[in-house]
Amino acid sequence: MNTNSFGNDQSNRQTGLSRKDAMRGRIDLTQSDIPITRELVSSERSKLIRRAVQGTTAMPSATDGSRLAQPSDAEAFLEFLQDPAIHAPIYTLPRPLTLSSLEDFISDHLEQRERGEGLLFLNFDEAGCLTGYTDLIIWPGWAAGELGGAVHPDLQGQRRGVEGAKTGFNWMFEVLQLDLICETAAPDNIRSARLLDGLGFTRKGEVTSHRPDGGTRASLVWEISRKDWGRV
Repeated sequence: MNTNSFGNDQSNRQTGLSRKDAMRGRIDLTQSDIPITRELVSSERSKLIRRAVQGTTAMPSATDGSRLAQPSDAEAFLEFLQDPAIHAPIYTLPRPLTLSSLEDFISDHLEQRERGEGLLFLNFDEAGCLTGYTDLIIWPGWAAGELGGAVHPDLQGQRRGVEGAKTGFNWMFEVLQLDLICETAAPDNIRSARLLDGLGFTRKGEVTSHRPDGGTRASLVWEISRKDWGRV
């Protein structure tokens, strides 16, 4: 995944959340304009997806150093995000970026995991240095999800982004048992557009992304179904 990350630009209308929740980057799933495709699944299927999310402690990564983020990781996470090239394009990160806001951000994702609606992973190299993170939003009732995050600029290129994205999407379909993956990116994010187009995602239009601090911007939307992913 590149630092001009696609994903997690949820068009979140935060009217249903308190200011504190909004600044934590909390996702109000009932107010989202994505996914565009919405096919309800049975309550039994929805529960299976929630249980899959609740039982997850890691996801595949290039270094096999992925694990769930914990509040004690906030300091390392803050250091990683200091570079504007990493944090600026990502709308769901709390603003301002502080130790306290990231502790809340991580805690909220642990609560999302308990509900079966979201996951936050940190990725570490062999030396224990934080090299990236992955943020997932899950809509169990639609068997859909979105993957976002970023990696350190030094790890970009040489098809790492493409292979990392393919691995992540495979994992979402196979382990979380989703039927649909929805991704978003800014209109000027050429790298992510090429990646998603190249992986067979279909462009679905444009939505307005709402950042937790009240900022907005246009985001393009891509989707791919489990069936179509199998053809890639």
